[in-house]
Amino acid sequence: MVKSEDMDVNGNILMEKYELGRLLGQGSFAKVYYARDVTTGQSVAIKVIDKDKISEDGLIDHIKREIHIMKLVRHPNIVQLYEVMATKTKIYFVLEYAKNGELFDKVVTGKLKEQTARKYFHQLINAVDFCHSRGVYHRDLKPENLLLDEDDNLKVSDFGLSAFAESRRQDGLLHTTCGTPAYVAPEVITRKGYDGDKADVWSCGVILFVLLAGYLPFNESNIVDTYRKIWKSDFKFPNWIQPDARRLLSKILDPNPVKRATISKIKESSWFKKEKKSNQPCLDNSLASSTTNNQESTRPPSMNAFDIISLSHGFDLRTLFEEPRLQKEARFTIWRPASVILSKLEEIGKNVRMKVSKREAGLLKLEGEKEGRKGILSIDAEIFALTSCFHLVEVKKSNGDTLEYQKVLDEGLRPGLEDIVWLQGDEQEQKVSEQDQ
Repeated sequence: MVKSEDMDVNGNILMEKYELGRLLGQGSFAKVYYARDVTTGQSVAIKVIDKDKISEDGLIDHIKREIHIMKLVRHPNIVQLYEVMATKTKIYFVLEYAKNGELFDKVVTGKLKEQTARKYFHQLINAVDFCHSRGVYHRDLKPENLLLDEDDNLKVSDFGLSAFAESRRQDGLLHTTCGTPAYVAPEVITRKGYDGDKADVWSCGVILFVLLAGYLPFNESNIVDTYRKIWKSDFKFPNWIQPDARRLLSKILDPNPVKRATISKIKESSWFKKEKKSNQPCLDNSLASSTTNNQESTRPPSMNAFDIISLSHGFDLRTLFEEPRLQKEARFTIWRPASVILSKLEEIGKNVRMKVSKREAGLLKLEGEKEGRKGILSIDAEIFALTSCFHLVEVKKSNGDTLEYQKVLDEGLRPGLEDIVWLQGDEQEQKVSEQDQ
């Protein structure tokens, strides 16, 4: 039973939607509970974050990044984030529930059968490969962060230390030292910069060794000795690991990141391809692909990952930490080509009796026909490309009275865009599928 002082709940029901159950785990600023959707009966995990704690520790941006990353990496072998909710004191991540717990619990008692290890490694590599294709580096891959669902399929979790490709410095490398010592790549230890993808591959290699051997390749009595062995890739194979697996592990655990096996090379290895099953989970191509037959004559600017933390009104986390107030800007995310959105904005402008003019690709100016309380009301509407058919529209007042702007926003722009704004879950997948037909 969850105590009411632990969370903002009515009895044992959160937001009139989720019945909360046992505690699954906890960290320094968050607790994870088992829960059940009272409408559908679906089991979920709810991560409860203390808002005051993350504000005190300066972790607001950290939480925003984690939310965006989990929305970006939707894959069968990655724990899914269903929704985010908030009260005055707490933030709630509603997550996919992995019934069979951590992979760590399986390996802590010893090695796995080779076929089982191969299955989990396939799923791990597929998930990590997908993350990298989206410009996301996990940076803390280890068995404790790999969960198993009721069908015993692997799910990568805990993206709290992850980074975007945009985080790289001018030298093209990441420089934040993070991760779990036994699984961290040697180049990360040097603090001279590292490639996120190559560092993740090293961690995958350590995980594979643990699955096959039943113990860590680098695990000395003190951290200095452990780092020395990591730096030299000084480890020994147990006699039961087969030659083709040894060859693969030697290539993955190469201390020189330039010579280290890439994910494509891993997939080509004889051990990886052995007994490959056709029924492994795969990504729906309609979601994996961001291409479309539509060709825009003028493309709106693209946005980097940090620009799109606030994907919609519902995900604008400023409202979690600030008092409600009249805002000068609003954002919508839309699964339509830019040309459709431009036409819709022009139509809305005419309906609210504002003159519409195009300034440059993806940017419209809406101006009032008459002078208001503080001059002519002027609104900028800018379209940013997230993918070829997924766009963010930012609307903001550039001149005039805020109350007049709010009226246009509430009575014109918001309802006018309502039929093409962000769709969640199955509705989103259906929209993508319809566009691909």
